Amino acid sequence: MFDQEDGELNVVIGVLFGVIALVIALVVGLGTWKLRAADVPAPAAAAATAGEFADVAEVGEALVKFYFAVGEATLPPDASPDIATIVVALEGAPEKQVLLSGFHDETGGAAVNAEVSKNRALAVREALVEAGVPAERVLLRRPAVTLGGGDAAEARRVEVRVQ
Repeated sequence: MFDQEDGELNVVIGVLFGVIALVIALVVGLGTWKLRAADVPAPAAAAATAGEFADVAEVGEALVKFYFAVGEATLPPDASPDIATIVVALEGAPEKQVLLSGFHDETGGAAVNAEVSKNRALAVREALVEAGVPAERVLLRRPAVTLGGGDAAEARRVEVRVQ
């Protein structure tokens, strides 16, 4: 009779130690994961150096809008005055950055549109860097809404904000 109670007690103690071991492993694993996550650079900093999109909120109205032809990512020929406007705005506010948001219309597939939108923003970024703006001051943002109202031409744009 006592042997049966001892056996049941051993099972209960074994299960209890097993649960404790799992909790300890979970705590150690989460701690290690948090330490590794802390070593990852901030999204905006990574985006500024790698040319990837940053998760940055838009502030205020767009300073300049560049409009593109259907399926095109080449900067329009009349873009020079707008590039100069952006450079002057950045020179007047050395603590600010420029945020580029590329848009597209609804013609074509989603993957192609996303790539065209990205290439449009990269074309503006390249023009700004060529005009003397440091690359780390130019951030790219994925647009939340890809259409520009009812006008398809309005949807094929890059908005520039100095913030």
